[in-house]
Amino acid sequence: MSLLEVKGIKVYYGMIQALKGISFEVNEGEVVALIGANGAGKTTTLHTVTGLLRAKEGTIRYQDRDITHMPAHKIVAMGMAHVPEGRRVFANMTVLQNLRMGAYTRKDKDEIEKTLELVYHRFPRLKERRGQVAGTLSGGEQQMLAMGRALMSKPKILLMDEPSMGLSPIFVNEIFDIIQKVSESGTTVLLVEQNARKALSIADRAYVLETGRITMEGPAQDMLNNKAVQEAYLGE
Repeated sequence: MSLLEVKGIKVYYGMIQALKGISFEVNEGEVVALIGANGAGKTTTLHTVTGLLRAKEGTIRYQDRDITHMPAHKIVAMGMAHVPEGRRVFANMTVLQNLRMGAYTRKDKDEIEKTLELVYHRFPRLKERRGQVAGTLSGGEQQMLAMGRALMSKPKILLMDEPSMGLSPIFVNEIFDIIQKVSESGTTVLLVEQNARKALSIADRAYVLETGRITMEGPAQDMLNNKAVQEAYLGE
């Protein structure tokens, strides 16, 4: 069943058209990867889906509701969480304060505490550093915090923008292991990632975005074995 359905969205930055009528869908329980070069429109796509940017044309449906013109905070309250590129943690707040900010749309105090324990279970390092100021964490730890903060909203779908950017290979592997575990626990994932090989290795399906257009789509395993994808994105 389709959880998120994007149809023909066009987005402009002034006179420049960033998205040229893209369509895709994410089914419940899937990991869907959106791959492409820098400037292809991947981040713009996520910002439009989450209400941070407005589409000039096209529709976005989530849980069979039209959210095309819905404000971002209402979309979050519907169970969509966004882990932005560059992590964007609240640098002057502690780890725990950052995590609690992730639950700001929730009213179920007892359940929030249970979610916090689940996040600590998934990210033991965050529990160890819960009193530490977020700006003093390493890049990998900040990425974990950004993911943990998003999970505090108990999302049905998690949108992730370049989670491996700037991380050491060890942290990259750790982050992708966690994304897989998040998916296995029932959260749907839409993953934007320049490390195409890593993204395709954990995804169910994938879309290739080139200069604001989707040029290819299919099962992730087929993409990994596709010669054009290998030459363009896998360095083969």
